[in-house]
Amino acid sequence: MVRGVPRTRLGRVAAALAGLAVLAACQGTSGSGSTASGSANGSADSTTVSVVKTVSPSVVLIQTADGLGSGEVYDTKGNIVTNAHVIGSATSFVVTTSSGKQLDGTLVGSFPPDDLAVIRVNGAGLQPAKFGDSSKLEPGATVLAIGNPLGLEGSVTSGIVSALGRVVSEGPGGATLPDAIQTSAPINPGNSGGALVDLASEVVGIPTLAALSPGSQAPAPGIGFAISSNRAKVIADQLVATGRVTNSGRAYLGIQGGATTGGEGVLVVAVTPGGPAAQAGITAGTLITSVAGKPTPGPSQLAEVLATLSPGQTVPVTIVPPHSGVRTTINVTLGELPG
Repeated sequence: MVRGVPRTRLGRVAAALAGLAVLAACQGTSGSGSTASGSANGSADSTTVSVVKTVSPSVVLIQTADGLGSGEVYDTKGNIVTNAHVIGSATSFVVTTSSGKQLDGTLVGSFPPDDLAVIRVNGAGLQPAKFGDSSKLEPGATVLAIGNPLGLEGSVTSGIVSALGRVVSEGPGGATLPDAIQTSAPINPGNSGGALVDLASEVVGIPTLAALSPGSQAPAPGIGFAISSNRAKVIADQLVATGRVTNSGRAYLGIQGGATTGGEGVLVVAVTPGGPAAQAGITAGTLITSVAGKPTPGPSQLAEVLATLSPGQTVPVTIVPPHSGVRTTINVTLGELPG
């Protein structure tokens, strides 16, 4: 499991300027070899420029009273997809398009468990981004992150897809992303909610957070994470249709949990009546030490385990009942996380 930090609030993260890496071209004795290399580089540059020109008009800057972030136009009705942590508790926004036009935005709906939200502006003249099929991504594929880091509108960084299917925790109080894309494309403050695009000019992810180095807790260079476009579409379609998520597709235990002093497990503070835990006999005061054979020393680890499971799945849950001190394992049939 990986932990990171959302990259949107300017005051929350001190961004350090990285040194520029200079690539030295080795000139061989063959003139034709040099020409072929130059031709290949020119072709790659041309493709990248074309992608940026195609996608940038669909990427917007979102401002709230607390900070700023990015988003992309989802459809011709003016719906814009972004991160839930970008909008926070705000319900109205100032949205700046790539042409510099400012529009008033209103909240359509938010789903914090997946760190996704949809806001809406007057859609006249806005160009929707084309969302691709993230399941077709492969490690090593070139991707570009387009957004507004540090408020610098229309900025572009590049990298590759480093890994797929990561389970990433945003830390205490944050979301746990079940199907994140790891990328080497730098994700800086203000990039959150923007577009991770492939060379076909299709959005394949929503840049969301950067990994933190253990110990120093400083952003780890070259390790960023994006919500997959397929997951974003599932949530965004529901938010656009009804303003809420009714089919999350995520496993749900039905408890409110707290941390323990020694990391011995998750202390059940409250149980949802009629929920999966209640039906299995779990009560307040119970200590949950593992789920599906994986240790759960704290709430974040429990959320990470649940993110890998599915609604309807029956899994072993190891608990210490209140006033017992004896570990026992019961089977719990997981529900679906409500919107």
